[in-house]
Amino acid sequence: MDRTDIERIFEAYFEKYKKTEGDRTEWSAVWLETNAAGVLELNMTKCSKGTTFKIFVNKKKEAQVLGWDAYFATMTEISARYPGLYDENNLFAEMEFVI
Repeated sequence: MDRTDIERIFEAYFEKYKKTEGDRTEWSAVWLETNAAGVLELNMTKCSKGTTFKIFVNKKKEAQVLGWDAYFATMTEISARYPGLYDENNLFAEMEFVI
């Protein structure tokens, strides 16, 4: 799956499932993926700073990054550190299915 498709799918998922973080200036949507390699949680938050991603592996915060470029770079690192955890083709196909 290419980067454009991933961004389109995650943005559409965000729009459908976003929840406010209190005062309606910050919104977030969370995707939880569980497989044999562990549990991956992707949290997309939009606020005045921009689009922020918080990445958790097995309930432990691994990264918090700002913007899509940083997201893709971080997920490359996460994939290397935790083989088999992040299968973007499968994850985003499932995410697209629930939209």
